[in-house]
Amino acid sequence: MAVKRWEKQKCQHCDHVDDEVTLEAEVVYPADMMPDQEPRVLAHRCSRALECNLFCQSTCIWAGTNPVVDPFQGK
Repeated sequence: MAVKRWEKQKCQHCDHVDDEVTLEAEVVYPADMMPDQEPRVLAHRCSRALECNLFCQSTCIWAGTNPVVDPFQGK
């Protein structure tokens, strides 16, 4: 049976909330009978996403409001 869990990707400072955030991804690992299949990322989340979603503008993929913007890419 496949295993699904949230995994911590990194912790770093976010300019939107001006504080430290934890970035996580929901990863599905394939069943043992399908060893050639790669794990898949289903979703992203941020520990401070609720605060970002209160802003009047869309923020980023981690807050779930803008899937094309990842402000932490390359940091």
